[in-house]
Amino acid sequence: MKIIVGLGNPGEEYNNTRHNAGFMLIDKLAAEAGAVWQFNKRFKAEIAESRGVFFVKPQTFMNESGVAVAAVLSYYKLLPKTLGILKTKGADLSQILTVAHDDLDIDFGAYKISTDSRSAGHKGVQSIINHLKTKNFQRIRLGIKPEEKGQIPADKFVLMKFNAEEKNKLNEVIKNIKI
Repeated sequence: MKIIVGLGNPGEEYNNTRHNAGFMLIDKLAAEAGAVWQFNKRFKAEIAESRGVFFVKPQTFMNESGVAVAAVLSYYKLLPKTLGILKTKGADLSQILTVAHDDLDIDFGAYKISTDSRSAGHKGVQSIINHLKTKNFQRIRLGIKPEEKGQIPADKFVLMKFNAEEKNKLNEVIKNIKI
């Protein structure tokens, strides 16, 4: 079983925003697999499944993504055994869990795949690390760093929509990512 999570914010107002690059990638992967999205109240996420691969779009908003991811992994018994209320720290989930998300430190139009790395200030990733008590999972980091960001604060920039040219470029990048 493999869990692939795309990070973003739910709701029409966030469609095509930089912070929803993870949703955009996972939508493409799920469509290629022929998976159909359904909202799952238990997981607080949209879920799609195809041939043992579960695609997950948390509907908790970015900063609480870990709630949905932990619920999915717990339900499918993919988390390490627990002792009381403490989960095993530092578990290796790199073969089970992949998280796709935007990354302001990577040039727009580029992406990196990494494993066992810190959140680098990404609050959605940090939420997952906090809830799973490990950073040892695979990440697909989609670059959204602009050539010239100007004076726009990061928290406002990530919620800005892609223009048509940017969206086309991002779609080309997403087409080339295979998992």
